[in-house]
Amino acid sequence: MDLSRLVQSFLDVNQWKEMFPCLISKATTVDVICNGEGSNSNGAVQLMFAELQMLTPMVATREVYFVRCCRELSDEKWGIVDVSIDKVEDNIDASLLKCRKRPSGCIVEDNSNGHCKVSWVEHWECEKSSVHRMYRSIVNNGAAFGARHWISTLQLQSQRLVFFMATNVPIKDSTGVATSAGRKSILTLSERMRRSFCHAVGASSFHRWTKVTSKNGEDIRISSRKNLNDHGEPLGVILTAVSSVWLPLSPKFLFHFLRDENHRSQWDIMVTAGGSSVKSIATLAKGQDRGNSVNIHEITSKVNIKWILQDSSRSGYESMIVYAPVDIPSMKNVINGCDSSNIAILPSGFSILPDGVNARPLLITASTTTTTTEEDQQENKNTTEEEEGGSLLTMAFQVITTNNSNNGSPSSAKLTLESVESVKSMVSCTLRNIRTCLQCEED
Repeated sequence: MDLSRLVQSFLDVNQWKEMFPCLISKATTVDVICNGEGSNSNGAVQLMFAELQMLTPMVATREVYFVRCCRELSDEKWGIVDVSIDKVEDNIDASLLKCRKRPSGCIVEDNSNGHCKVSWVEHWECEKSSVHRMYRSIVNNGAAFGARHWISTLQLQSQRLVFFMATNVPIKDSTGVATSAGRKSILTLSERMRRSFCHAVGASSFHRWTKVTSKNGEDIRISSRKNLNDHGEPLGVILTAVSSVWLPLSPKFLFHFLRDENHRSQWDIMVTAGGSSVKSIATLAKGQDRGNSVNIHEITSKVNIKWILQDSSRSGYESMIVYAPVDIPSMKNVINGCDSSNIAILPSGFSILPDGVNARPLLITASTTTTTTEEDQQENKNTTEEEEGGSLLTMAFQVITTNNSNNGSPSSAKLTLESVESVKSMVSCTLRNIRTCLQCEED
């Protein structure tokens, strides 16, 4: 990404949210203190608010008010610095502000040819609070909200933009889609799906989570919301169920296992229940790592054929596999380059994080059923010790509840006990399938 575009993504709060969807659940510019000078807004100062999250409801968000200053240090270097201030507004209770940013931010240097070098610092002061034992290491060692997380996400999003704009994508990185318009339309839809997933699974004040326990003993968080006017999602009551677990598997292995259509029949209850077969009918690369891709999977059973849109992304810190069923005629239009903005999509999926505890013994680091390619071998050489630790896996299922009254009007839809029990069962069965096929059942 070139220098001016990168700096602009910090000056514009909406671009900032889109650049870091897994980290930012809310953000707004409270006040513009100084617009800066010239066309590049040199010296701009803004008062901002952000709610920062992890992709699990088990870790509380961090809410912070801060001042952001963007200043040109030389023709080829900018500094973006955030710092909390003591008093923001009279109507804000200071006791609610449990986190403060000490001077944090990044130095961005233009390395020419459309590349930038970014040096990042995150410096937080937070009140002591209880953190769920699974996430205690990764939060307390600074990794969860730290510089590596931010800069890995920035790298991932920058690559996505490059692959989105590219017109010379190799055939092997764009199979099943004949035109650049179709490629862009699919990548736009998949990115909207991924942002929707990030929005749905965190501990943000957008959601009110209720803790329940499955028959197998898993802790599951349930939340519901009513969608009446956003045609990007199904209309009606949307039920979300999320469970986070620790698995003695490396994050890299778990990511490649869950994203591979050849393994889907081992864990996906939509496939296992009907003895269905799965094949990939389109694959689009969206990053340098071979795992960063968008796929369209066709699931064929004895009674019907379904299409699944899947977005897989892996950074140096976090991995995601996000998927959703899609209407086949509508998806064919998208493949041909039609606008995808009005396609209703409701994503489910997985977030995978390193557990931050390298000493834990692993049960599985490789699969005897997986074919090893030269790319895999090179990737294994580059694997760090941290990547070989255990994994924190968050699963999320979203369903639209059925409604048989008033001709199915979305405004009259209600949450039912049957729908809650159904989604609890989906989470529990999927977890059991993953543990069983990877031979890591709980004692």
